[in-house]
Amino acid sequence: MGRKNHSHRCRASNNMNVTTRKHYIMMLLIIIISFCNHTVLSDKVQGSIKNRLGNGKSMRVHCQSKDNDLGNQTVAEGSEFGWDFSPNIWGTTLFYCDMQWERVQEYPFDAYSFARDHVRCKTQCSWLMAVEGVYGFNGETGLWEFMYHWPN
Repeated sequence: MGRKNHSHRCRASNNMNVTTRKHYIMMLLIIIISFCNHTVLSDKVQGSIKNRLGNGKSMRVHCQSKDNDLGNQTVAEGSEFGWDFSPNIWGTTLFYCDMQWERVQEYPFDAYSFARDHVRCKTQCSWLMAVEGVYGFNGETGLWEFMYHWPN
């Protein structure tokens, strides 16, 4: 009878160890995810599109991500449209926009792509629309860089 009790206690102890390990692993995962959320998601990025087309030309912009549709916006010359977001922990955040103005019927472009912009746009991802094309602000250099020509 003593052996049965000892055997029963060993099985109970093993079950307890498995349960304890599962809890430990679960807590470790929660800590890791919390750390990732803190280091990646806490860094807000401000996206903006500036209209510098000149001569009073307005432009229409419609931006969205997989999760957020920012709606249709009319941006007067000299004004800008902006929004805030946090890149996701997987590094797949993408905001894409369609814009149009007098000379361009439809121009799709990525306003924020984590793969392209996570270094250039740490806190601010700004675009400037000018008659000659599209400029992007490089947060590392502090300079506006010519990025895209308008289609013919």
